[in-house]
Amino acid sequence: MQQAEDFRAESRALAAILEDLPEAAFHEATQFKDWTIDHVLGHLHLFNAAAEASLQGEDEFAAFIAPVLQDMQAGKTILECQFPWLGGLSGRALFQAWRDGAERCADAYAAADPKRRLKWIGPDMSALSAITARQMETWAHGQEVFDLLGLQRQDHDRIRNIAHLGVATYGWSFANRGLEVPEPAPFVQLTGPSGAVWEWNTPQAGNFVKGSAVEFAQVVTQVRNAGDTGLQAEGAAAQDWMRIAQCFAGPPETPPGKGSRFTAKT
Repeated sequence: MQQAEDFRAESRALAAILEDLPEAAFHEATQFKDWTIDHVLGHLHLFNAAAEASLQGEDEFAAFIAPVLQDMQAGKTILECQFPWLGGLSGRALFQAWRDGAERCADAYAAADPKRRLKWIGPDMSALSAITARQMETWAHGQEVFDLLGLQRQDHDRIRNIAHLGVATYGWSFANRGLEVPEPAPFVQLTGPSGAVWEWNTPQAGNFVKGSAVEFAQVVTQVRNAGDTGLQAEGAAAQDWMRIAQCFAGPPETPPGKGSRFTAKT
């Protein structure tokens, strides 16, 4: 399954910039809710392991996720939920555990049937969707690490997986907020890092989103405000979507304010 290799490549790209990072740097706060690099790696490690458990079977996943769900129901934040499972793992030791776990997860999904239905915290999903979600989250949370370290990421056409997820969650972005879903969905035309042009939905003169696939992915994963990108959104539906786009599960999240997420100058 190519998406498993795309997830592996995304994980390795993040690992490469952390390889020589000193221990203290793992505890520096990012622009995302003041999470540290350590917090980011813990979050990714936990849910990579959850995805692997889901592939092992319903019982295995239920046993794995039960303590996390219990903490969530007790009112703990998603960040606080990871600490008991990590058991004090942090810094370079956590980095190594996350990197090894990501490779195991990629290996497991590479051999899986893309159409196999898997249990998750929310609705069931296909194995293909599950590993695409792991790539998306690795890429999105990786952005705050790249930003903190003052690095520009070299993106590749595997970003198409994340863009597709963004398009597919158009209706979800509205429904998750209790809003009526504007129809028809906007035409989306995006240019990938290689120059390839990708299109979704029916072409419409006054209802579209056009621009960089990377910037579109940044908006739907909420790592950038749409106003900080060069995306062209025409029509009320497209403009409203870019203001609230959310391609990930969970309660509605407020996108970052204009100018609040950026690559730090070093």
